[in-house]
Formats: sequence, structure tokens, C-alpha cells
Amino acid sequence: MRTVLISGASVAGPALAYWLHHHDFAVTIVERAPAPRPGGQAIDVRGVALEVLERTGVLDQARAARTRMRGMSMVDGQGVELWRSTEMALSSGKLDSDDIELLRDDLTRLLYAQTRDSTEYVFNDSITALDETSKGVRVAFERGEPRTFDLVIGADGLHSTVRRLAFGPEERFLRHLGTHLGVFSAKNFLDLDNWQVWFRDETTGGAIYPVRDNTELRVTLGFEAEPLDYDHRDVAQQKRIMTDRFAGSGWEIPRLIDAMNAAPDFYFDSMAQIHLDTWTTDRIALTGDAAYCASPLSGQGTSLALAGAYVLADELSKNNDDALARYEERLRPFVHLNQALATENPGMPPAEESLERAKNALTLDE
Repeated sequence: MRTVLISGASVAGPALAYWLHHHDFAVTIVERAPAPRPGGQAIDVRGVALEVLERTGVLDQARAARTRMRGMSMVDGQGVELWRSTEMALSSGKLDSDDIELLRDDLTRLLYAQTRDSTEYVFNDSITALDETSKGVRVAFERGEPRTFDLVIGADGLHSTVRRLAFGPEERFLRHLGTHLGVFSAKNFLDLDNWQVWFRDETTGGAIYPVRDNTELRVTLGFEAEPLDYDHRDVAQQKRIMTDRFAGSGWEIPRLIDAMNAAPDFYFDSMAQIHLDTWTTDRIALTGDAAYCASPLSGQGTSLALAGAYVLADELSKNNDDALARYEERLRPFVHLNQALATENPGMPPAEESLERAKNALTLDE
């Protein structure tokens, strides 16, 4: 039985683990966090990715967990409503669509439950070195003893450790899109009832929407800026950056900043894409954001992760010498169309026709 180590336990990693186990691989996932990560924004599963969820056995549960928005408002920096809609929301598109919007942590919970009995999960650890040979990949860990695997897969996000160790420094592959976002949870002190509120004021903006039967808010605050020099693991520093950027803002922003500073699940990063000439070596591969991050501005990061994991496992199951090359050949056109969504219409969602084409531009069975 071939052994595979996957780095990352968000969406791409567990989805890949499910399908590799289905194809008789022995799978280990290593994750830096002590457990599946809580928090995160609402994410979308669209087009061909819905079929992946169905085949994975969690589509009905994902539909049951979807958000139930009635509509949205757009306000200015002082809270004055500019427009509203009961037909669409900027986060998810048309409200009557068959596509699914659900919380990131709800999806990861479903995928973890589907894989925890068949996959070895190693939490609170990370990869520190990779030594690729003709017989396997020798992996060193921050805490655990070294181990050798037939394959190593990086599903460890925008700031992938596997990508850095196997392909080179991040700056060679990251394309900054001019925006930084902070995401966190808060009590529903605005008393929103399945209604999103978006705001925009010169170089800042954000979205606020209720979840968990309107008991909780998920908040996204963003600002325009060139790349910043900060520590990706220093949450206190990141909160100071956000606090400084929103200083003097009106409306409910001061209360939101107070909630952000108290939030235990704060996440901050630049909006960026990853572009590599290749995602694979002989025994190491990348998938999800580690390989082809499209950024939240595309609205397709989760769908790319699910579809990419499925295709990678499918090609590896054929046990051909060109399995990794075929993975890239099948997936790259799909990735190209979906990454383009992030830059098609800066500041607004892509055209509906572009999204429809991109989300379905992949065949799972080849």
C-alpha cells in the first residue's frame, strides 16, 4: 500500500485524504493547529465542486448547513444605505442558486468527520524538511520523529511550507492583489436577521452577516494597500494593523474593531494569488491554495480545492508514471478560468456568465 503525507487539514487536505483512502492509499495528515481550525468566512461551493461533495457523501449535510440570507444592503462609511437587494448577495450570488454558501468551519467539520476514521491525523506539528529520493520522501517534523512516505502533498494554503521547501521562496510565486482582509466572529450586536450589510468608504470596506441562527456575526474588514511587512503568525501585530487602518472610521466600525480585538478566531492576510509553472516533482505535489490560490476575490477557492483534490487522487489511483503530469494537464485550464474571476471586475463580483463558465469547466471522469 502506497503511503501519502498531506500537509494541511482545511478543505483540500481532508478532501484529498478521503479520495486517496478510497483508492487504497495509506494517508497521514499533519496540521500545525491543535485541531481543525474554527472560524473563517462563509465560502461557496459551486458547479463541479458540488458533484465532488456528492461523491464524497457530504452534499446533503452541506446543503443543510448553508447560510439562509434574505438579501443584503450596501452602505457608505457613515452607514447610509446606498442600495439593497433581495435577489442576490455579494458573498454568494443569486439567492435562488443551486450553489451552496456555508461557513468554512462547517465544511471542514464535515470533511474531518468523513475522514478521521480512515486517516491518521497528526495535529500540533509541521514539516521542517523534505528529502526526496528515488525510493520516497524523508520528512522531518517540528515535534515528531522523521518518517518516510511514498508521496508528500502540500495542501497547506497560501503560505505553504511544502511549497517553500520543495519549490522555492514564496515571493517567486505570490501575486499581490492590492487588498488585505481580516476575518473574525462576534456576537450579533447589530441584531441582523439573515441579512448581510456591506460597506465601502474610500480605501476601506467590509461585510457583516449573521450565522448560527442569527446568534453570531462573521465579519470581514478590508483595506487597500501595497504588500505589508508583518509576521503571518503574530495575531496581535495583525490586529494592530487593522486597528490603525480603521482609526477614525464612522458608523459601527469602532464597535467592530473592539469585537475584532476580543475575537479568538481572527484571521488576517493579503488578497493574493499563487502562480507556479509546475505543481509537482517526482514525489511531491501541491493542491488547493498552495498550488493555485485564486484569492477570496474569485469566490472559487473552495471549489478549486475540492475539484483539485478529486482530480489529483483520481490520477494517482491509475498508478501511471505520468499521474502527476496528468493532474496538471487536466486541472490547469479550470484553474486559469477561476483565477481570472478575481481580477475581471475589480471591486465587484465577476460577470455571471464568467462565473457560470468557470465553475463548470472541468469533467471529473476521464
